Amino acid sequence: MKRLLLVSFIILSAAQVWAQRGNFGEGGEDQGGNRVRGNRGNQPNTTVAPPLARREVSGIIKDETGQTVIGATVTLKSKSDTINVITNNDGIFVMHNVKQNVFNITVTSIGYKNFVSKYAFSDAKKNLVLDPITLKTSNNVLNTVNINGTPSVTYKEDTVEYRASDYKVRANATLDELLKKMEGMEVGTDGTLTHQGQQVTKAKLNGKEYAGGDVAQAIQNLPADIIEKVQIVDDYGDQAARTGIKDGDPQKILNVTTKADRSVGTTGRAIGQYGSAGRYNGQLFVQRLNANEQLGLIGNLRNTVLGVQSTGVQGGANNDGSGGSAVGRGGGGGNAPSGGTTRSGSPSFNYRDQWSKKIQVVGSYAYNFRDNNAFNESYGRSYVTNGPFKRNSTSENDSKSHNLRFEMDINLDSANYLQITPNYSYSSSTSTNSSFQDASNYYLPTKPGDTSVFEHRVDNGTNSSLNSSTNYGITAFYLHLFKKPKRNFSLQLAYNYSQSKADGQQNTSYKYYADTTLNIPLPLKDSIAHNVTNRVNETKSLQAIMTYVEPLSTKSLLEFSTNWSRRENTANSMVSVYDKDNNLIPAPNLSSVYDYTVTDARATVDYRFVDKKLNVSVGASAVPFYLEGTKLNAALGTNASSSISNFRVIPAFRFAYSWSRTERFTLTYSGSNQEPSFTEIQPFTDISNPGHIIVGNPDLKPSFTNSLNAQYNNYFANSKFNLSFGVVASAVDNAIVENNSNPLVGVRKVNETQYLNVDGTKSVVGRYSISKQSENRAVNLALNGNISYSYAPVMLESVLYHQTTWRFDERFGPRITPSDDFEINPFVGYDIARYFTSLPQTSANANLNNPQVTTTSLGLQGRMYFFKTWQINYDATKRYITGINSGNTTPLVINAGFEKEFLEKRNLVFTFNVYDLLHQNNYQQKIVNAQGETNTISNTLSRYFMVGLRLNLQKWSGTPQRNGRAMQRRGDGSFIYN
Repeated sequence: MKRLLLVSFIILSAAQVWAQRGNFGEGGEDQGGNRVRGNRGNQPNTTVAPPLARREVSGIIKDETGQTVIGATVTLKSKSDTINVITNNDGIFVMHNVKQNVFNITVTSIGYKNFVSKYAFSDAKKNLVLDPITLKTSNNVLNTVNINGTPSVTYKEDTVEYRASDYKVRANATLDELLKKMEGMEVGTDGTLTHQGQQVTKAKLNGKEYAGGDVAQAIQNLPADIIEKVQIVDDYGDQAARTGIKDGDPQKILNVTTKADRSVGTTGRAIGQYGSAGRYNGQLFVQRLNANEQLGLIGNLRNTVLGVQSTGVQGGANNDGSGGSAVGRGGGGGNAPSGGTTRSGSPSFNYRDQWSKKIQVVGSYAYNFRDNNAFNESYGRSYVTNGPFKRNSTSENDSKSHNLRFEMDINLDSANYLQITPNYSYSSSTSTNSSFQDASNYYLPTKPGDTSVFEHRVDNGTNSSLNSSTNYGITAFYLHLFKKPKRNFSLQLAYNYSQSKADGQQNTSYKYYADTTLNIPLPLKDSIAHNVTNRVNETKSLQAIMTYVEPLSTKSLLEFSTNWSRRENTANSMVSVYDKDNNLIPAPNLSSVYDYTVTDARATVDYRFVDKKLNVSVGASAVPFYLEGTKLNAALGTNASSSISNFRVIPAFRFAYSWSRTERFTLTYSGSNQEPSFTEIQPFTDISNPGHIIVGNPDLKPSFTNSLNAQYNNYFANSKFNLSFGVVASAVDNAIVENNSNPLVGVRKVNETQYLNVDGTKSVVGRYSISKQSENRAVNLALNGNISYSYAPVMLESVLYHQTTWRFDERFGPRITPSDDFEINPFVGYDIARYFTSLPQTSANANLNNPQVTTTSLGLQGRMYFFKTWQINYDATKRYITGINSGNTTPLVINAGFEKEFLEKRNLVFTFNVYDLLHQNNYQQKIVNAQGETNTISNTLSRYFMVGLRLNLQKWSGTPQRNGRAMQRRGDGSFIYN
């Protein structure tokens, strides 16, 4: 009887609890991404309370893809109410002062079927949150109206997301064509991708690394019509993504998510082209998709020019990389490539599989080879030696590499996650270089009692090298989620080993002349004209990262993290020389042998506050650092020890505010140490290279960089108008700079470098991107550019001075598509760089305070379709360059092509292309730094023709399902296996 009473009591208690929960559902998301609770129907509330006179009703409107609908009209009607509201930029609506607890809701929006439903709630409940309302597409309306209710661009905390369906491309287009139409994107001919002025470094597909992360492989091969969303992510790594603790600087990552009905099937693409001068281009792309399962093969083999080359100027940089800037815009996304011609190939294999509900694996293998031949001519003046020089060189560089990566993700249970990532890479290269240099040097007195020294030296010889590098390692990451929401613990352990070998031979003659002519040689020849060097470098590293997050309230968190690492480095560089009888003799006085260990750590405490619109993090890190090691003193034949230690407390701050999904502002401060190299702190003068003496400084301190990054983004969905502004500023304390001098040793001058700490290095880079698209996206006006400033102290002959570089780079590029058969894209660009210095003027650097290079670019790109299956494309660029005195400074490069489509789906295409029709493509570059000015001209095989075929194949089987139901997805596009 007691047991029966107990069972009856439990049943009645459960029924009461269920009745109390009956008015709540799973709900949707509020503006902050938090779950909101909605109704499950008209179920009575067992709690008796007096009826309310007024209540608030809210909800969220979505479409069938899960995107929120902006501007939908929501109407509430009851016996006492008739209320109309419009959904905001997050698809949310709120109605105040609703009198009745039973009412009808009607939702209307252009492009969707009307939604009508009746709701009933307890009359004592004040805040009524409806279940998410899903609107279904109205096919009849969409046939004539191309409008949807969600913004094309949304901004999240670390992600910019583009809705791919809003950007129209032709059938059989690839992802790079789609990206070109998106606000803030710039795509280079070599497959480089820049977003709002910053380089995108890695590619992912549905949340996982794709094709080894190669951006060019991803965007040039993935079909555009399978893409649902394009995301640009500030990626801090997998550990940060899962724990929320961010440390260091993020990478720009491209993540593309596939459409649900394009996630089961196979797509393929093949290209074969052959042209004049032995040119060829072959590409193959095959990809099988089935939800999280992927199997793909990507490969290319080509012998073509590097693309339209650029002319520019580069500002000088300190040894730590500060204080410099690069100027020039090329055909490869803004980077000026090296000259010459190249034969290359890169077959790769990618694999992803869901082995079970708990285990997912991702793997990739890539093989790359690259053979480059180049001839370079350069001339200029040296500010160090106060004299002119001219050089020319012929080089052949062949390289090969293998990269293998594997990742296993294991969901041990709902609270424990394990990721294991081994990796392996191997590369080898051979290079041969023949060079000639003629330099007249006028060494001025540097201290009282010195006399001027004239030196005319001519170097002529060859260098060759055989290099190889092996790298392997493994990383294990563990995460535990506690029962208390947001509380978690993680541990990441990593081991990596790398070994590099370099065997080189130098055979160079150094001849000296009495005047500027080559008529009166001096009887002086360098003693190391012919030598062989064998180098071996090894590095072993261990790293441990631990994090813990403790929630203090529903909106605040306390974050702890530690990062410890230890690196052991050994290097052996053994030199042998040929004597007059051509015998190879060891030269220990020219050899370099050292080993050192670096131990550093970072312990961080952060307080973070997270609200619907606000995300603030404030904290500090304690950073100890220790370096110790020994190096062979070649002059004495003994080892010398050296060590350096440092401790610093670094503040950290991050502020992010989102007015809506389309408008945000972020401000981040961070600090980082940059330790000196072991060579820089060696406690002796290194004379292993008699022509270049290194004086170590054991009292050298690590440099410290303060960085401030501000970013504002706003997309006006109704106007299709996007604004993006960003500023990155940095200041360096104890910057490590070189003091270069030319002491007289014996009868000739040699180079000598010392190292010291100097304050004052700073830089500021401002970027902007403004775009406006017409209502039907037929016209896209885009203005973008950057302004950069750098200031760096430099030392020359123990005299401290500074160098300053300014650069303005602006580009206006409308994209006009008045119809599906016509596209025209004119652009105008203006790039100017100026360099200033406080270095005392001499006859050699009289123009140093005003070197300037400007490049004005005018271009026209586009394509025309006619007779349904015919196409003509063109690309013309005219540049006007000042500041470089040789070569073609007004090149006009014209590329054009013709295509004819075949078959029912138009997926077989005949192509004919001509590149650089007027044969004006050339490569020029100007470098300005503390040592002088250098102008370089390189050969590039130019005008050529290519003819070929392109085949596109696709076959899809529908939407991924599991247990007869469509599979749910995460925000990164990955599918959830329940």
